[in-house]
Amino acid sequence: MSGLLEGKRLLITGIINYASIAFAVAQLAQQQGAQLVLTGHGRLHMVEEAARRLPQTPPVIELDVTRDEQLASLAERVGRHVPRLDGVVHAIAYAPHAAICDDFLAAGWADVQSTLQVSTYSLAALVGAALPLMHPGSAIVGLDFDAAVAWSGYDWMGVAKAGLEASARYLARDLGPRGIRVNLVAAGPLRTVAARGEPRFQDIVTAWHARAPLGWNPADAGGVARACVALLSDWFPATTGEIVHADGGFHAIGA
Repeated sequence: MSGLLEGKRLLITGIINYASIAFAVAQLAQQQGAQLVLTGHGRLHMVEEAARRLPQTPPVIELDVTRDEQLASLAERVGRHVPRLDGVVHAIAYAPHAAICDDFLAAGWADVQSTLQVSTYSLAALVGAALPLMHPGSAIVGLDFDAAVAWSGYDWMGVAKAGLEASARYLARDLGPRGIRVNLVAAGPLRTVAARGEPRFQDIVTAWHARAPLGWNPADAGGVARACVALLSDWFPATTGEIVHADGGFHAIGA
């Protein structure tokens, strides 16, 4: 029996180590038959080490989404490994400490600008760079954290995620005529490298334990990975501009 992603070629960003949400997506995607190309930035050896822990070791290429020349050459560099892209996973986010220090007014424009460029604008930049390799039926999936409310300690990253959600809707509008779907998966709080920089992370996890009707395990990204793989597959051909919550149902329950 073939997997959900049999024969598909995917570009997956955002893996730092094996605890990254993107790693869980990559692992499940390979198990479901996908061929992968990974991107990394900075400590590329860490991404390469994580890649070796996957069922098959995929190629890793460098991508700094703030560098125009790397975006401009992305399609050519990915094309050395795969002839086309059936899916792209956007799992890129960053905020300086001042932008997520639990004091919303503490961040200056330089901090906010960096947060928005890497965590919000990068979705459109990545899609534009990968578009030459995409075709009708391709899918883009981004990782989100519900931006409908303000979270303690999330501050400008919350603003960036709200922008990410809006960006996904506009991309869905513009890419729909090309047959390309754009969706986000809003995960619950997971213990990743990025989570270590959030000062109120444990408070958010405690709230999830209390309110998520399905319960929540911050050490298990499996449910989020399955949602991403499903959206990358052919099983959601009429779904775009959507935010799928893989959060144990927390978003649906009032205080």
